[in-house]
Amino acid sequence: MCLAVPGKILSIQGEGFARTARVSFGGIVKEVNLAYVPEARVDDYAIVHVGFAISLLDEAEALRTFEYLKQMDELSELELAPGEA
Repeated sequence: MCLAVPGKILSIQGEGFARTARVSFGGIVKEVNLAYVPEARVDDYAIVHVGFAISLLDEAEALRTFEYLKQMDELSELELAPGEA
């Protein structure tokens, strides 16, 4: 199943379509492209699908959604594969 998952933006680098962020998904940090949300800032929460932030949402909604996903055990795809940094 493909999911869009909320995450918190920790840092941002680059410009324009090459703008990326380090995003935390409950402690698991991934690199995410911000091309679709140029208004994104550090400490914002974004909905991320296949490595792209597709929209922003408020913290309360992000945390509520993340808790539901944890309860459903739908976060295993975010865990690091062997050898992945």
